[in-house]
Amino acid sequence: MLDLSVLVLPDRDPAAFVADVRRAEDTGVRTVWTYDHLTWTHLKDRPWHAAVPMLAAAAVATSRVRLGTQVATPNYRHPVTFAKELMTLDHLSGGRLEVGVGAGAEGPDAAVLGDPPRSLRERAERFEEWLELLDHLLTHEISTVRGTLYSAVEARQIPGCVQRPRVPLTVAAAGPRALRLAAWYGQSWISYGPYRREDDPDAWYEGLDRQGRALTTALDAAGRPAAALRRIAQVPLDMTWPFDSADRYADFAGRLRDLGFDEVSLHWPRADDLRGMPSGALDFVTATHHLAER
Repeated sequence: MLDLSVLVLPDRDPAAFVADVRRAEDTGVRTVWTYDHLTWTHLKDRPWHAAVPMLAAAAVATSRVRLGTQVATPNYRHPVTFAKELMTLDHLSGGRLEVGVGAGAEGPDAAVLGDPPRSLRERAERFEEWLELLDHLLTHEISTVRGTLYSAVEARQIPGCVQRPRVPLTVAAAGPRALRLAAWYGQSWISYGPYRREDDPDAWYEGLDRQGRALTTALDAAGRPAAALRRIAQVPLDMTWPFDSADRYADFAGRLRDLGFDEVSLHWPRADDLRGMPSGALDFVTATHHLAER
């Protein structure tokens, strides 16, 4: 069975955000994700709240659904402070936290601290060091690690995460280097599909298939079985063709299962024109995933 997760944007009043998360929990989805950005291109001149406190509010207002970031990056987060926030969120949620992480792209979040632009290679190298330290911090009570870009000096993580040995990491990855990091550190892998995507379903499926096979190769090299990671397909906001009809969505979900995916993540319906999953599609989407029967 293909699990269903949803992404709720942190752009509304916190009470409204929490209400959407509770509705999603009542629907039966596995995970509610939210974007971990300081601003977002599509809504750059509109309200936008921070992911961690929004997830904290959702954590104390829910009891079953898992909650997570999608995705936190080194663009403005330091592993020492972020690890402390994640540990606390894991306690607030009673061990329901999922942590999506990625290398980060160039954009407002990358420039907001005044850092110079970085190449893809530089961002990949930075992410590797950032992720290695984050993993270390989350699995040790006291850490002293000195790196090229990131260091920790007697950083304390007490009492540690509820989930052991640490909160699960969902690594966003498309290229070989990031896929190797997912294979080494991840409990889940998430992908939007190919970077250069035409509005062509076959090209999207083919891109996911190539990435999935590359991940399996990376897992083998890391000494882990192909099923060691949950595989999550994130549907981009502007990709609307899966929702053309109930039959098309059922075919879409079936194709993802055939490609070895365990979960699909969709944008929760909105009242504005940002696209994502239309409100009229929610009934047939949940029926396809048999949420009422779980």
